[in-house]
Amino acid sequence: MQHKGTFISPFPRPRCLAAAAPAGKAKLTHPGKAILAGGLAGGIEICITFPTEYVKTQLQLDEKANPPKYRGIGDCVKQTVQSHGVRGLYRGLSSLLYGSIPKSAVRFGMFEFLSNRAKDESGRLDSTRGLLCGLGAGVMEAVLVVCPMETVKVKFIHDQTSANPKYKGFFHGVREIIRAQGLRGTYQGLTATVLKQGSNQAIRFYVMTSLKNWYKGDNPDKAINPLVTGAFGAIAGAASVFGNTPLDVIKTRMQGLEAHKYKSTLDCAVKILRYEGLAAFYKGTVPRLGRVCLDVAIVFIIYEEVVKVLNAVWKTD
Repeated sequence: MQHKGTFISPFPRPRCLAAAAPAGKAKLTHPGKAILAGGLAGGIEICITFPTEYVKTQLQLDEKANPPKYRGIGDCVKQTVQSHGVRGLYRGLSSLLYGSIPKSAVRFGMFEFLSNRAKDESGRLDSTRGLLCGLGAGVMEAVLVVCPMETVKVKFIHDQTSANPKYKGFFHGVREIIRAQGLRGTYQGLTATVLKQGSNQAIRFYVMTSLKNWYKGDNPDKAINPLVTGAFGAIAGAASVFGNTPLDVIKTRMQGLEAHKYKSTLDCAVKILRYEGLAAFYKGTVPRLGRVCLDVAIVFIIYEEVVKVLNAVWKTD
């Protein structure tokens, strides 16, 4: 018979994934619920925040122009609307929307899968294990969803700046990319994407876990107001932006139409530093900061609220 106080491994298997838990023990979220809630949250969020992603990507690619085409965030928005209308700010949305739902689903599903095994006997996840679970979730979403999705999105946005755009839509663009470069053409910048997503989610879940543990104190089942969840999400998003924007810049370069100029992720980083200086690694930080803070806040709010509904209608005893 196993003694209740015995600690067997860093990732003990929970006895069940019950919607209800004994008093004093935090509830565990079934990975299936996390997949559904995460997918819904990701789809809603990207429809709200995509224009900031578009501007960020344009500014990161703009150093290719000599002289630069845009004077800043406002000028980028103004020129885009003048040339393509408001819809121009949503160019590439389809590719990101098609990927955002499975991306968020994989992220939260994997995080809950790992965290359910990393929590202690009271159901509490400490900050260090939260970081490791976030890292695992980030790597998984990078390989399965983010890299091909981001490659197509960046190519679509970059294509719009060409004199004669060649991509007529999402499926046409994917077909042309695969026909010209093979399936590998949708996996450009995989190393940079894994590094970016892994560090991204490690930072975000570390901050969220730390803040939630602080807020709940000794009561693991203490309810968190959605506005508080959003505030914690915004803080986590800001931390991830300042922590890994250089990797985001490198990833964008590795996935653009001129990615052939770089031999590897390291070569891309070296060339940016040599020819453009350290500041180039933080180009697009302001629009990314605005998008990511809003992004993470919205996603965590929707995710937590959907999980509450699922716990009421989907019993996992």
